[in-house]
Amino acid sequence: MSQLRIATFNLLHGQPLAPDGAPRPYPADAGGPLAQAVAALDADVLALQEVDRHQSRSGGTDQAAVAAAAMGAADWRFAAALHGRPAPVAGWVPEPVVPNGLRVYGPGEIGDGAPPSYGTALLTRLPVRHWRARRFAPAPFGLPLRVAGRRGLTPVPDEPRAAVAAVLEGERGPFTVVAAHLSFVPGWNMAQLAGIRRWIADLPQPYLVLGDFNLVGAVPRTVLGGATALERTAPRTRVRELRAARRARPVLAEPRRRRVREPRPRLQGWYDLARTPTYPSHRPAVQFDHVLAVGVPRGAVGPAAAPRAGVSDHRPLVVEVAL
Repeated sequence: MSQLRIATFNLLHGQPLAPDGAPRPYPADAGGPLAQAVAALDADVLALQEVDRHQSRSGGTDQAAVAAAAMGAADWRFAAALHGRPAPVAGWVPEPVVPNGLRVYGPGEIGDGAPPSYGTALLTRLPVRHWRARRFAPAPFGLPLRVAGRRGLTPVPDEPRAAVAAVLEGERGPFTVVAAHLSFVPGWNMAQLAGIRRWIADLPQPYLVLGDFNLVGAVPRTVLGGATALERTAPRTRVRELRAARRARPVLAEPRRRRVREPRPRLQGWYDLARTPTYPSHRPAVQFDHVLAVGVPRGAVGPAAAPRAGVSDHRPLVVEVAL
């Protein structure tokens, strides 16, 4: 089987960075550094987060379209979680002419003159059977975070997030890929990740969930495993019906038999295809960016890497998989 290169990359809106992590100005060709970074990945499937579309700060570039052209993607979707412009520290100034909500763009919308937006993208060289997208509401509060170009901690409000899913056609049949960017608020991001698992339950396995989850270690795979286990449990109404039927049974004279408990669903199956630090890009110390899978044999997973790129405070995460 041929190996597919699966990758995820938080772009930081394609911000060029110096070797020490300091921001650099965009060149005259604002999409050039991004195109170069994406082309170097040579990915067959690429999830992108913090993607700009028609934003002044990134030269008005349609970054999903630029990345798709750089990798030779046959199809792609950009899910805009926000329509508006970034405001320093305060978050975002919404675009008054576009309703607040999810809007999805693809190859047919290039050059459409739509208002500036920001969100998540999924790009692929493979044939696509089905697309879907969803938007997550922001947490009601933010957190103090380190921001590129600023000293110390900066109070940052949370923002809406988006996820894009696609059913792709591989050599062994269809499989599902999800690109996601989750909240940085602890607990809120875990609920979003569990929601993604339930959201794709009707799509074909194997599943690959890619993105910046703002979660570390075993937390993402444990959350996904927990969401899978919840799907296997009986609905509350069915449990109540069984309990009522048991109470209505006639009392028997013979000794009551000991009840044997059925084993609970085990939290297994989901695993990390790559374990390596991805943030900050100039000196990686933690892994916020993940490629998680279920239904993919471990023997089908090849080498993984987090190469340095000329843009973003995250490193891209790339792994080879036979699908």
